[in-house]
Amino acid sequence: MNLSLLLFLVGILGFILNRKNIILMIIAIELMLLSVTLLILISSYSFDDGIGQTFSIFIISIAGAESVVGLSILVAYYRLRGNISLRT
Repeated sequence: MNLSLLLFLVGILGFILNRKNIILMIIAIELMLLSVTLLILISSYSFDDGIGQTFSIFIISIAGAESVVGLSILVAYYRLRGNISLRT
């Protein structure tokens, strides 16, 4: 449980501190989703419940879809502007 909390805090710090780099922001969001998934898996194992494992698979699939959508938006933005810098 402490590991998932630590991973979540690292994800939040990565999201806050890297406001200029969109790829690192997406990685930080993925880290937060995976830490929540780890917490759900630990809780479902301790309560001997199978629904938590099913829900964690759902979260992992949503995280993968979010990565695909985010990276495809980045590719389209790069083709339009020529760079992916968030600095104006």
